[in-house]
Amino acid sequence: MGGVPQTSLTSPLVGREDELARLTGVLERARAGEARAVLVAGDAGVGKTRTLDEVAARAAAAGTTVLTGHCVDLGDVGLPYLPFTEILGALAADERFAAVLAAHPVADRLLGGGPDDGGTADRSRLRLFEGVAALLTDLADVAPLLLVLEDLHWADQSSRDLLRFLLSRGVLQRPAGGAPGHRLAVLASYRADDLHRRHPLRPLLAELVRLPSVERLELRPLPDADVARLVRALRDRPLPDTTVHRIVERAEGNAFYAEELVAATDTPAGGVPSGLADVLLIRFEQLSRTAQQVLRTAAVAGRRVGHDLLRDAVGLPEEELESALREAVERQLLVSGDGDTYSFRHALAREAVYADLLPGERARLHGGFARLLAGPDRRSDSAAERAHHYRESHDLPEALAASLEAADHAQRVGAPAEELRHVEAALDLWSAVDAAARPAGPDAVTLTLRASAAAAHAGEVHRAVSLTRSALAGLGQDADLELAARVRYTLAGNLLSVDNQSAAYAHSSEALGLIPAEPPSATWLWAAATHVMAARQVGENGTALRVARRALAMAEELGVTDARADLLISLTSLEGGNRSTPEGRERLREARELARRAGNAPVELRALFNLAIGGFESGDLEECLIRASEGLDRARRSGLLSSPYPREMRYLRLLVQYTLGHWDECVRGSEEHSGTLPAWGGHTLGPGLYVALARGDAGAADRARALLKGPFDWMARLVGGIVLTDAAALRGDAADAVRSMRSTVEALSDDAGTPPLATVRLAALALSAVADTAVELRGTGDEAGGARWAETAADLVAQARSSAGYGDDGTPQGPEGQAWLARAEAEWIRATASEPDPASWERAVAAFAFGDTYERARCRLRLAEALLAAGRREEAATEAEAVRREADRLGATVLRERLDDLTRRGRLTGAAPAGGTGAAVLTARERDVLRLLARGHSNRRIGEELFISAKTASVHVSNILGKLHAAGRTEAVAIAYRQGLVVPEPAPPD
Repeated sequence: MGGVPQTSLTSPLVGREDELARLTGVLERARAGEARAVLVAGDAGVGKTRTLDEVAARAAAAGTTVLTGHCVDLGDVGLPYLPFTEILGALAADERFAAVLAAHPVADRLLGGGPDDGGTADRSRLRLFEGVAALLTDLADVAPLLLVLEDLHWADQSSRDLLRFLLSRGVLQRPAGGAPGHRLAVLASYRADDLHRRHPLRPLLAELVRLPSVERLELRPLPDADVARLVRALRDRPLPDTTVHRIVERAEGNAFYAEELVAATDTPAGGVPSGLADVLLIRFEQLSRTAQQVLRTAAVAGRRVGHDLLRDAVGLPEEELESALREAVERQLLVSGDGDTYSFRHALAREAVYADLLPGERARLHGGFARLLAGPDRRSDSAAERAHHYRESHDLPEALAASLEAADHAQRVGAPAEELRHVEAALDLWSAVDAAARPAGPDAVTLTLRASAAAAHAGEVHRAVSLTRSALAGLGQDADLELAARVRYTLAGNLLSVDNQSAAYAHSSEALGLIPAEPPSATWLWAAATHVMAARQVGENGTALRVARRALAMAEELGVTDARADLLISLTSLEGGNRSTPEGRERLREARELARRAGNAPVELRALFNLAIGGFESGDLEECLIRASEGLDRARRSGLLSSPYPREMRYLRLLVQYTLGHWDECVRGSEEHSGTLPAWGGHTLGPGLYVALARGDAGAADRARALLKGPFDWMARLVGGIVLTDAAALRGDAADAVRSMRSTVEALSDDAGTPPLATVRLAALALSAVADTAVELRGTGDEAGGARWAETAADLVAQARSSAGYGDDGTPQGPEGQAWLARAEAEWIRATASEPDPASWERAVAAFAFGDTYERARCRLRLAEALLAAGRREEAATEAEAVRREADRLGATVLRERLDDLTRRGRLTGAAPAGGTGAAVLTARERDVLRLLARGHSNRRIGEELFISAKTASVHVSNILGKLHAAGRTEAVAIAYRQGLVVPEPAPPD
């Protein structure tokens, strides 16, 4: 196979933290005299060269001599010792190595300038091999040496023999007599996907990996998150998220493929970039004609195809087919799977083969697959495949029928995203198929309405709005009134999901006006239920209550149980006894049971969401967790995990974990779901951002800003505002904190100008920075400046009081809101009073006792500060010690740093922990990581042990190195032993 061509892009190194750590560890051991070799395997383009370049650069920066030799594909006419002659040529051109080379005439022999010694061929080769080994060991005596050999799959026989000698008998062997070993490491790369069964490198690799000083490292495809980072880093201007996701999907973890796909984004869409296709087809063109025919047919089938289906489609005798398949598998173009299936090793290889087909050939093969799949034994789950093949073979009526069948199947198995895709495919075909050839039943408007419902269930709420608007536009003047009402109240419900309350109310009003309430009908009933929700959102509570009561009576009369459940949920907040009260929760439980009996999962999920958030608002966090978990389990079973209510319950569950101080569990939950959420709904990972900010993650604010991009999302705006306001307060930027708080409140206020309930929390966070600034200015004698900020504080506390004084039903907020008000009041006093007021902070500490451990600890730190300023040192030390324990348990580095500052300034020695100064620096989580680091674990292994991601482990390792002022992992462990942060573990018994 030819070399992978270089793109014009400058490829950054993304990911590979564990691999780099392992290779760096090999270099550290080599510098200490333990010669090692690593055979680095990976598919073409996966990043072997880039990884080795990074390791080589680090080694050179540390004073290691780096020598690199490349093997080249010269077919059957290979040049002997090519990579080694390249290395020796580089040495000969460098005057620093002149003395060493002069002592080793083997260099002249390999470079073609020295005489033969006249011995036998075998003896001459042995002396040459020994001479190369002696040269390399002498070089390693001058300075640590790293030998890099790239592309061993193209190595000539002589180079393979020399490498065998060097690793088995030469440079890796420790000298006799206990002398130190050679300061040398060998890193050799090869393409795993080029090693067919009879490849000459295979037996050598099998022999080498059995040697005690040789190990194998496989570079696997990059995770999707790392490929996305790479794609974004390759462009100065941002790419649309849909483009990034598509590239990530197609690249399948291969860095080179990702680079080529990024380079092709400026060209017309479709197909595989020509340069990449040339590379992918080289191996295909080396196959026999029969094997090429089989692969072309398999490419039409898709990424995976069953043996029997492929046999029937290709029309070859069994023995001939098996021979062709074996050839394709050995060349690693196909891989065999379970159930007698075959799949292309990489999807882009399949795309390249498919694109190479002639148009007529492609249509013929698609038609053949469609007919085979439509046979008497056809399965319902094959409808999607049939639709695809019929469409590509230009049989559009059959494609339309199969698309609708596929949509029905997706709906039955609870797969709304797939249902949406198939219904939209049917809509695309609708106008191209004669009316007489269309399936009986649905019309275009009904299909569009179905697509909008599927989009909403899949979490694509903006798409749902767009589709419902399209259905509205498709209604004719003589449209059925019930259908026209359904379209309008469906549009209203979707608009509520994207926080467009005024438009939702307008459309629900139209829907309710289109059909009379008498005689009673299910259509009017659901229009009324939607209108109740919309009216309540725009503050028309009187209208909402009147319509809800009438509709509830109709639901009972008609026996429409799920509509009755939906109306009971709405009435919970309209008739008193809201969701945070025992009476309200009892009504919600009744609604949940009615919806469950009716089999209406979306309404049941609405009931469970209100039960969960009612528990949170009442301070019953355990009840909130139980209900949120019930809701998510129900959503999972019904295929609705991405729909709006489960999305909010996912946020609630993480929020409760954060509030209760289960931070590692919260972070794990955020990381588990980070790649599974729809583009709309990323705010559900917000509690993970709260943890990241508290643990000193500098990127938390940037990730919060990213939530504010794209279409308006109420919850994303809230989460982003909380993080950005708190981040500004933590860095002491009062102006930015106030600006962030006010812009968030303005964006989240409803159409009537009513601010969100979270105003009290935002105001308290901004007040923290305002109070800091006011105190600092008064301390420097700037009374006027302090007074200006005191005025700002008065305005903010007034907003906090107003916010905490009302809830959804006009009564004061529950324990959480009152706790934030207590903190806001204490910060206001700090900003305006000339004397410390410990009592205000004691009230704040008590208010957060409902369960918010971090905010309670933050208030206790302020209490310690106030006690110290009031001369009550012993009480201050007690509070500071409590803060220390909680901050260390949580890993709240920012809080711990502030505590340490207060401890130093106030000389509160009683707050210092046992274990020395080093222990005061590291969080509890960092000490866990350090313990595993001392065992030599990689980031990936640390992550597995602690149930965190490798990336999170890498962040902890970086923090440890910085806090211990260590240049590398080895030095960090040595420092930790000296400071007593870790103790040597006893050796296992013999």
